[in-house]
Amino acid sequence: MNAKPPSRPSSRGPSARPHSSSRSRAPALPPLPAGSLAEAFSVASDGLKAVLDGYALNDGLYGLWQAYPELTPAGRGAVQDLLYGSLRDFGRGTAILEVLLSSPISEKRITALLLVALYRLETRPDTAHTVVDQAVEAAARLAGGNFKGLVNGVLRNALRRWDELLPKLDAQDAALWRHPQWWVDSVRRNWPEQWQAILQANNSHPPMSLRINRRRIDPHAYRSRLTEADIAFTDLGPCAIQLAAPCPVAQLPGYAEGLVSVQDWGAQQAAGLLDLHDGLRVLDACAAPGGKTAAMLELADLHLEALELEGRRASRITEALSRLGLSADVHTVDCRDTQKWWDGTPFDRILADVPCSASGVARRHPDIKWLRRPHDIAHFATIQAEILDALWITLAPGGKMLYLTCSLFPEENGNQVARFATRHKDCVRLPFADGAFEKQLTPCPQHDGFYFALLEKSAR
Repeated sequence: MNAKPPSRPSSRGPSARPHSSSRSRAPALPPLPAGSLAEAFSVASDGLKAVLDGYALNDGLYGLWQAYPELTPAGRGAVQDLLYGSLRDFGRGTAILEVLLSSPISEKRITALLLVALYRLETRPDTAHTVVDQAVEAAARLAGGNFKGLVNGVLRNALRRWDELLPKLDAQDAALWRHPQWWVDSVRRNWPEQWQAILQANNSHPPMSLRINRRRIDPHAYRSRLTEADIAFTDLGPCAIQLAAPCPVAQLPGYAEGLVSVQDWGAQQAAGLLDLHDGLRVLDACAAPGGKTAAMLELADLHLEALELEGRRASRITEALSRLGLSADVHTVDCRDTQKWWDGTPFDRILADVPCSASGVARRHPDIKWLRRPHDIAHFATIQAEILDALWITLAPGGKMLYLTCSLFPEENGNQVARFATRHKDCVRLPFADGAFEKQLTPCPQHDGFYFALLEKSAR
């Protein structure tokens, strides 16, 4: 489960259309052509401004689609590509602006527009003239059109000085690795042999992996359906496959009928580590959006309770299970407050997919790199400890709890489990199949970054 995002934008979207006062300062302009790069720049700058204001990207996108209902599917795709790309390259873009600007720009939407345009210039240098032209066109609609000259000048200056800028960028960790300096330092310190590969993976496009619902179709039969649909894939596990190229879920055979789900291969491994079998009483303590809940129910006939703190996210669990033909008792509640939800009957298995920094899934949520602060790690660690202590009371003697994060930071992973085992003398750390007492996945072409530790409550 990822960390709770910042507050949702207002119903007008993450960054509302220009205020009437802005419109009154500029002559009326025709709307940007539908499907144009200028339109994509304008909308993407709204989304990036929302992140600059502290909103989570998912909430920002939700607000964008509400604020711009006229966008076509292709237009949404273009906006999303610009937004995700400029956030992955945020450290690089801001470093360029620091060189090219004598002082920060007062209007955040213009700063966002420049970051989006700079990302496009670096990744599509063959379209430089079009990028500058369309960015200036978008600037004419933002902030009363007062920054057209500035946008034009900054982008043309960047093109002229590109060869000069590159060495300066490569000399700065945040610009070179596209992560905040504290993040680079932490990964370098904790992963001395892998730190460069981890940071590079965080800046890549994530893979699209599927989990086949064995309760509704034989895994071999579903693979045949993909082949018939001319969708290339590779096998990851008995019910897990990775697509050669991402595609809309509507194109997946049988998706609406619940034959398959989209789930990262790392996340899929959680269910198989809990030693599940029919008849067990199981708790998924931080369950949204429901992927791991469903994966467990696909493995065995379980009496499963799923808890989630936020009602909107809890509804996603119910929707996911309904599509797959599965059911669980879903409750909107803080799992730490056991008096509100636990009836006193112990659980045989607990999945503790706790809130964390989400540092292992940053390529799916590139805003995380720039919204997180170093002190957030200690904050998450405190919440994790509170959750573990509360859930341990509800676990039956001889029962097992799988501790899980999508983090790469030891404070949330191995250090957290070690502290817990010290506090609870009835905690026994169990080895996985390879004999290791913890399992740490780092981002790679097959999966995101996850941490697992399996804990058993002593029956003595």
